[in-house]
Amino acid sequence: MKRTAKLALATVFLATGVQGAALAQEQGMSGARPAVQPAGAALAPPPAARPAARAVDVASVDAIVKALYDVVSGPAGGRDWDRLRSLFAADGRMGAIGARAAGGFGLRAMTVEDYIVMAGKNFSQSGFFESEVARSTDTFGQLVHVFSTYEARRSPADATPFMRGINSIQLYHDGQRWYVVSLLWRAEDDKLSLPERYRKNR
Repeated sequence: MKRTAKLALATVFLATGVQGAALAQEQGMSGARPAVQPAGAALAPPPAARPAARAVDVASVDAIVKALYDVVSGPAGGRDWDRLRSLFAADGRMGAIGARAAGGFGLRAMTVEDYIVMAGKNFSQSGFFESEVARSTDTFGQLVHVFSTYEARRSPADATPFMRGINSIQLYHDGQRWYVVSLLWRAEDDKLSLPERYRKNR
């Protein structure tokens, strides 16, 4: 399978493309620059104004990671964007790393709303199914970091994924539920393949 440096969600996820999180990798990173918040731009709404999460989606680390992958996956058409919003902290962020055409690597930084605008156009035209195939997790109290290996397909029936990579997901627990704080992803390409240690759970 020829691998490309084009960016995934998708994320998440996700991530995660999260990534769920793989979509930004599909759209390419050539010449991408980190996003900058314009002066006077509106901030993310406070937690009370955000959609309420499904209790089952945020009850555990396993549940919220699964929800990230579920919410970005499906046939061509819309997605439940309020469900995606509900998984993230109020100031949660997403991002994709990829090679620049001129050399080096770029970061496409996004708010959740940025991702929704970008992904919505793509998902309306093409199926996207992202699944987790391996995971490693580090935990310290209410802080969790999940390194989630993903595969992306146009249809669940596709034998071979068109893309693989890593969703790096940071989570925190506020005493009542889990939140995604950040989702950053990187796809395989011709010069970077997933090592064996990221192809199985640790």
